Amino acid sequence: MTSTSPARSPDDARQWMRDGTALMLSHADLDPSDLAGPSGLPGWSRKHVIAHLAANAEALGRLLHWAVTGEPTPMYASAADRVAGIESGTRLPDADLAVWLKDSAGQLAAAADGLSAEQWQAQVKTAQGRLVPATEVPWMRSREVYVHTVDLGTGVGFGDLPGGFLAALCDDVVGKRAPDGTGSGGALALVAEDAGRRWELPLDGEGVTMTGPLAEIAAYLAGRPHTLRTADGEPVPDLPPWL
Repeated sequence: MTSTSPARSPDDARQWMRDGTALMLSHADLDPSDLAGPSGLPGWSRKHVIAHLAANAEALGRLLHWAVTGEPTPMYASAADRVAGIESGTRLPDADLAVWLKDSAGQLAAAADGLSAEQWQAQVKTAQGRLVPATEVPWMRSREVYVHTVDLGTGVGFGDLPGGFLAALCDDVVGKRAPDGTGSGGALALVAEDAGRRWELPLDGEGVTMTGPLAEIAAYLAGRPHTLRTADGEPVPDLPPWL
């Protein structure tokens, strides 16, 4: 459940995609030693994150091709193909990886600029099998570029991301984690006083209310490091993956 708030618009998502891509590209320009270093994602170097972002731009471009032509073009041939593409990307020379990242982002942006109003409403299928209008593609990309820029570990935190994007991210994650509401048990209530927002997730046992900054709540919901604690100073419950 979420509090009432303005829904994110397609224009919001396209602006976040543009701004997030610019932020990501500025922080992905790293020295070889930094590229090889660990990212904020377990088991992934920064090269893994960058290869994933490049492959993701190409995958989302396939969804826009689907929207334009009506020809079903899935994001990935299979889950194994997705993983293999990322691993292959990490073995590219650093200069080639940088070109792939920049070119794939540019091609996705150009494809998005070419869609008509009717084509934006065409149904496409995500890697998770959800049918969505093509208008969801810029939102999907904005999630990737903003969150994974934080994962690069180059100094960008959730507190540096736009507040509107963070609130929309919380809406999205809660919608996926609790699609049927809070259920019959208690609820974990997350209150962002700096944004005037509240979200709830199902919780076994008695309900718990957590108050904290919007950025920390977004980090927690997205499964990233955060500083949230209960009123008693206890850790908040661990959450399973959301994508």
